[in-house]
Amino acid sequence: MDSSSSPRKRQGHGVEKGVCSESGRKNGGGGGGGGQRRQQLTKVLLKVNIQNSFGAVQVVMPPGNTVGELTKAAIGIYVKEKRRPLLGSRDPECYELHYSQFSLESLKPEEKLMDLGSRNFFLCPKPGGCTVINSTYSSEPRIVAKSPFIITKFTNFLL
Repeated sequence: MDSSSSPRKRQGHGVEKGVCSESGRKNGGGGGGGGQRRQQLTKVLLKVNIQNSFGAVQVVMPPGNTVGELTKAAIGIYVKEKRRPLLGSRDPECYELHYSQFSLESLKPEEKLMDLGSRNFFLCPKPGGCTVINSTYSSEPRIVAKSPFIITKFTNFLL
């Protein structure tokens, strides 16, 4: 057995299967243009931590989208996955996006994601907040006990 031929076989076998090598990427990978083209990102993975929630919501979207669209998408995913605690409102106008939970300055809704320089964000309710009269999650009517005895109100809660 020739020891010098086995690495070539493995390397050649990888190329036959379509494995891309570093030299292929640097040289254009098969394009006949000869000039180097910078690859454009088509989608970006962003992580949005929502206040009082465990774990980040992962959002995949184009880098040309805005902060407002990211906020709307993150809230939509959070609600769709039925995460806890429930949000007070689904309206993206009721929330602010920050770089972190320690950042006081919120991001402007019209800013482009590619201009921000980060892929991790923190979403929290606006300080003035939005008031919600009806719960957006429950279509069930609430049972209100009209008894003068407080213990009967707790028994409805426990059931």
